[in-house]
Amino acid sequence: MLDPFFRPAALANRHYRQQVQAANAAIAVELGLEQSDGSVSRFATHLFREDHPLAEGNFVYVERLLKFLLWSRGGFRVYLAGPKPLAEQLQHHYQHISTGLFDARLMGERIHERPFEVVHCAAGDIPPARVSSAPLGRHLEGCRIGFDLGGSDRKVAAVIDGKPVFSEEVAWDPTPQSDPQWHFDQIMDSIQRAAGHLPRVDAVGGSAAGVYVNNRVKVASLFRGVPPEVFNRRVKDLFLELKVALGNVPFEVVNDGEVTALAGSMALGANAVLGIALGTSMAGGYVTPDGKITSWLNELAFAPVDYQPRAPVDEWSGDYGCGVQYFSQQAVGRLLAVAGIELDPALPLPEKLKHVQGLMLEEDYRAQKIYHTIGTYLGYALAHYADFYEFRHVLILGRVTSGPGGNLIIDVAREVLAVDFPEVSTRITFHVPDEKDKRHGQAIAAASLPALQR
Repeated sequence: MLDPFFRPAALANRHYRQQVQAANAAIAVELGLEQSDGSVSRFATHLFREDHPLAEGNFVYVERLLKFLLWSRGGFRVYLAGPKPLAEQLQHHYQHISTGLFDARLMGERIHERPFEVVHCAAGDIPPARVSSAPLGRHLEGCRIGFDLGGSDRKVAAVIDGKPVFSEEVAWDPTPQSDPQWHFDQIMDSIQRAAGHLPRVDAVGGSAAGVYVNNRVKVASLFRGVPPEVFNRRVKDLFLELKVALGNVPFEVVNDGEVTALAGSMALGANAVLGIALGTSMAGGYVTPDGKITSWLNELAFAPVDYQPRAPVDEWSGDYGCGVQYFSQQAVGRLLAVAGIELDPALPLPEKLKHVQGLMLEEDYRAQKIYHTIGTYLGYALAHYADFYEFRHVLILGRVTSGPGGNLIIDVAREVLAVDFPEVSTRITFHVPDEKDKRHGQAIAAASLPALQR
């Protein structure tokens, strides 16, 4: 393990709850998160009484818990049934602390287009839980195009009646680009290349990192280089513009994590799937036990998994211990020096990853240490996710998992769960697509998103 200061959220939360229980000084607290469509998520826990010597730890516990809930489930309004001073601390955090402001602005202004707020109330005043769910994809008939937009490459597939007839991967670097027309042209280029292998185009489906509602871009790292005023004017409706340019064929774009989970569910013929893609960033998706998706965000890149206050910081949110620094090319890049692998710091992350993957083929122990560390991260993170998701299958894919390193990640994660969380280990099964599906299965699944017009 190359990260001796790693403090897994799963262990920290378990230790905190054990302390609360042992102190016989617990108070019940409930959180409610309301979304703009009326969906409400509720989460109950226990804290120390305010007069207990350890009560000063209540805020950190609740703030980290709430951050996870915000990025896994989403919401513009947070209800807190608990101590009023705690609600006031949370209000201050989201109004005046930079990391809290980031979450509040993205949740409120960008995603739900409502003011973000924390409401102190009694438990009975939190709206009842209500989760919106709907089927996702699985439409195979006709001539379809699917695309997947990642941070370092974009993939496209042409599919006829569920069978791929063409797939392609093209390197690109969208994040620093400030002109939305560049993004439009690049995406259209891939779609047109796939269309050249079809007799006609009946539908187009896509997956991309970020939050998308009714094909509108709410938040997306792919467009971080676009100035805010240009984003609002052009990027928000970029995919609607693409749909018009393609003749208004059925068109659907959703978060890449959801398509990850969909691809796994389709391949396995099973539901209750949590999908995790380790690529340029980290993507998470969830298919419920009844085979549907919810209105939850599942943006696990922003969800904390490490409670060590000096943990690696996410470059976008500025917050510490978030999943993107543990399950992406960024994780490989920051572990290089600790592993004793010296590379030019200016080398792009995809190239650093290729170098490490080459060392893995040579059974280099330094590269093995990197993958062993990521596997340790994953085992503890899955135990943490199990507190929030009901899943029986875990699908692991993405560029970081290509080659023997992916197998080592899974093996170590299994060991962590078996030792520290046997109750989780016995109920979940790991799944890893073959190399072709790892790289192109996402685009093929994305092609199944739109229903054909009748």
